[in-house]
Amino acid sequence: MRNRKLLWLFLLPGLLLYLAIFMYPTVTGLFYSFTNWDGVSPSYHLVGLDNYKDTLTSIVFRKALFNNVKFMIAVVLAQTAVSLGLALLLVKNHRIHVVLRALFFFPAVLSSVSVGLIWSFVYDPSLGLINAALDRLGADAWMQNWTGSTHIALYAIAFVQVWAHAGQMMIVFIAGLQTIPEELNEAARIDGAGRWQIFRRITWPLLAPSATIVVAYTTIQSFKAFDLIFTMTDGGPNYATEILTTYIYHTAFASYAFGPASAGSVIFLIVLSVLTALQFRLLRGNRIAYS
Repeated sequence: MRNRKLLWLFLLPGLLLYLAIFMYPTVTGLFYSFTNWDGVSPSYHLVGLDNYKDTLTSIVFRKALFNNVKFMIAVVLAQTAVSLGLALLLVKNHRIHVVLRALFFFPAVLSSVSVGLIWSFVYDPSLGLINAALDRLGADAWMQNWTGSTHIALYAIAFVQVWAHAGQMMIVFIAGLQTIPEELNEAARIDGAGRWQIFRRITWPLLAPSATIVVAYTTIQSFKAFDLIFTMTDGGPNYATEILTTYIYHTAFASYAFGPASAGSVIFLIVLSVLTALQFRLLRGNRIAYS
């Protein structure tokens, strides 16, 4: 009994912080999603499901949701492939792996705002490094207004997102690769298996736990992306990079419509929860074990 009281005593600070920082804003946000509160006035009125109806029928919200899905798919596919490729490269190269791990992990120590400002300069159509390099190489046809084009701005930011976080996911894959017994690979080589067969039949199936973490984390991370888009395009041009987080921010703090913004936040939470649950369910089904 005494140990139980002591346990609750240690848990109490964390529990209070969790209730204050997570549960209280969540519950109040859910309540305000049924009101017409503008975020400033002391009074408000209950409007039922009107905010949800208006949000779900909003053209900008639908575009933001569609952009969010495109951004998520691009980032998840590219970041998983890049981080896995880097992990496979570095785990075999013991001479330079320490230097390269530090090099690719370096962007993780920078804040998203710093990364966004740096790449805003790199993408600048007049002074940016990319267009300058293309000009020097004589590839003028490839020069672009990278963040000013409605066709490529979202993917230009997705590239930065992958660059900034691939190093973290690479560490997860390296940890997974180091748990695979070398005896399995040697046995496969003796049986005549090539590199692709070894990867397909042994490495990738045994990396399923690491892949589950990488895909789930990257999905959440890309769906919650805000800093990069806010600093690089602020949702423009013409809503081409508007995603749910920037839509909620603009609705709440630019239009002073906290009720609809709260409704958008609730929908955002539901969509993200469903996506994450589906991914865990699908990826867990692919796990195998060799003995």
